[in-house]
Amino acid sequence: MLKNRKYVLAITVFFLIISGCSSNEDGEEARLSLMKTTQPAPIEISYQEKNDSVAYQIREDVKKINEIYDVAIIEGQKNILIAYKVSHLQRFRMKKIEKNLKDQLESDYPEKKFIVSSDYKIFLETIRLREALEDDNISIDEAEKRFKEIIKLQKEMT
Repeated sequence: MLKNRKYVLAITVFFLIISGCSSNEDGEEARLSLMKTTQPAPIEISYQEKNDSVAYQIREDVKKINEIYDVAIIEGQKNILIAYKVSHLQRFRMKKIEKNLKDQLESDYPEKKFIVSSDYKIFLETIRLREALEDDNISIDEAEKRFKEIIKLQKEMT
């Protein structure tokens, strides 16, 4: 009986050590974005004046929509990517929510081109790009390249 307890204890300690040593390269916000609302500040990857940016106003407009509870925005030189999460009970209406959001944004900001996605992977990649920019891990040119990769990934998923 005592011998069995030693084995169980040894196996338990082994798994605790292994799970504690596993590393995750994602930032804190990226890891928690599935479980909670993050409401990250918009990212502006462009060489334009800050006064020309509409990303903050777009975020406020999107946050007013009841079905959407979290939004991440990247404003590039040509496109604005809007990744959002919808409430769980609203997932059946996701296509309609996305269409209404895109129509509203295009009517409010006719001079801008929008890419709208409710896909969690796109949301997560947006958060990762924001964290990399905040930590000065990548340059603006690298950020623009990753932004284009996120857009390409979003287009492949649709």
